[in-house]
Amino acid sequence: MKKLNLQFLSIFTILLILTGCSINKSEKSIELTISAAASLQNALTDIKPIFEDEHPHITLNFNFGASGALQQQISQGAPVDLFFSAAEDKFDTLLEDGQIDKTNAIDLIGNELVLVVPMNTEIEIESFADLNNTNQFSIGTPESVPAGQYAKEILENLNLWGSLEKKIVYAKDVRQVLTYVETNNVDAGIVYKTDALISTKVKIVATAKDYTHEPIIYPVGVIKNSSHPTETQLFYEFLQNQSSMDIFEKYGFKGLTE
Repeated sequence: MKKLNLQFLSIFTILLILTGCSINKSEKSIELTISAAASLQNALTDIKPIFEDEHPHITLNFNFGASGALQQQISQGAPVDLFFSAAEDKFDTLLEDGQIDKTNAIDLIGNELVLVVPMNTEIEIESFADLNNTNQFSIGTPESVPAGQYAKEILENLNLWGSLEKKIVYAKDVRQVLTYVETNNVDAGIVYKTDALISTKVKIVATAKDYTHEPIIYPVGVIKNSSHPTETQLFYEFLQNQSSMDIFEKYGFKGLTE
């Protein structure tokens, strides 16, 4: 009788193990594609392992770039699960086209725009007006790079655009502007404060006043035709939790949600 009981227990244990394995296998590995503004790279890179540790079956793949270029990719059918933009107008285009559901979209964080110069510069630049002292300076291409769009607004509102336009070296995104300044290829650049803070090769000499440009807001939303809406929703909500917001604030972003 004892022998039969032992055999029964062994079979029961094996069944439990097999059942456990089948449960684990039922949670398939999922890869999400996140299109995000270049200025979010450091913060999202820090957030990634925390999220993946909590959700081991989900892998985040980031596609960083200029918000305008990312928005066009999504509009043309690129397989993207979530869009994290540095500009409301690019994001609003997808909302209006029905590619992002308003119920799964939020203005999450804000930023500031600053004027930076190489750490070892000998040119006297202490304000945006001092850009007249430069040979060349860089901004993002206004048509596709939100930071460039804001930079143009600043220069226009300060009545500097006309005299400075010929000195501008346009960049594909805000990180490229920063690189141009870091490598002394230009005398100055206009970048997000968050980008300037991560560099040891540039210094901030001026911060744009709020009245000189539209508010810098980063909206985030789930793409309607996401192949993995449930998992994307998990990441969308994770971006709004306190641990994520602490990371954004560490890199100089301002939280916009309560």
